[in-house]
Amino acid sequence: MQVTPLLFGSLGFWEILLIVLAFLLLFGGKKIPELMRGLGKGVKSFKQGMNEAEQEIKASADDTPKDKTE
Repeated sequence: MQVTPLLFGSLGFWEILLIVLAFLLLFGGKKIPELMRGLGKGVKSFKQGMNEAEQEIKASADDTPKDKTE
């Protein structure tokens, strides 16, 4: 039984190696850490925004007055 990784699907070793080499040729060894750092900051900012949105939704749900029938 062969397990295929979810991230790369059916890509083999040589295809992944070719992609990595092309990435190195396009951006160079010095630029890649900067790109990854920027990507990490973007992911962190996205997660923070999602958490803030969830907190606002919960806060507005708690502040919503219940139906009062008098």
